[in-house]
Amino acid sequence: MSELDALQAALAAEHAAVYVYGALGGRTSQSATPELFAAVSRAYEAHRARRDELTAAVLDLEAEPVAAEPAYELPALETPRQVERAALAVERACASTYAFVVENSTAGRRRSAIGALNEAAVRELVFRGTPEMFPGADEHADR
Repeated sequence: MSELDALQAALAAEHAAVYVYGALGGRTSQSATPELFAAVSRAYEAHRARRDELTAAVLDLEAEPVAAEPAYELPALETPRQVERAALAVERACASTYAFVVENSTAGRRRSAIGALNEAAVRELVFRGTPEMFPGADEHADR
């Protein structure tokens, strides 16, 4: 996989993350579940920022950034636990794509990808994930 391919894959994951977190925000309540609402809100903002960074990185390589899909499939989001599970799935997916960027990039882009991978791993814990030795490396996960 080339650096551009890895960046495009991460950008596609961030498009999905922004969409899903937008839906999750609509399924949480600041009064009923304030901690969950705050975590979802922080994650939404973080993914929007990463999406914008990746768009700029792709443009820096003189390529056309991958577009967001018109819609993404959402799981059932009736309970706070279902919202947490959906958020956890998003973070795992993003961590996996950032692992590809780490593997296929150098210097500043690699540092940025490592930071994004670390942030996704921490958010996994916020949404009841378990600590992993190698976040984003599903082949080494003991789930």
